Amino acid sequence: MYFEDHAPPHFHAVYGGVQLQVGISPIKILEGNAPKRVQSMVLEWAALHQPELLADWERCQNAQSPLPIEPLD
Repeated sequence: MYFEDHAPPHFHAVYGGVQLQVGISPIKILEGNAPKRVQSMVLEWAALHQPELLADWERCQNAQSPLPIEPLD
């Protein structure tokens, strides 16, 4: 996430040289193209951590650092 980034609430996921922009509410791929397996893993992780992602989005909008979120096991 980036400080004062544009709406809608989203985060950026990077895999190799590919970047995805992923909406948080609703959870969906907004931009980018990664292998389907990667997209599935990112969407699964986002669904597990949606409340934390929304809280971190709010933190970034208020110029506060986001809190760490556990990776997908």
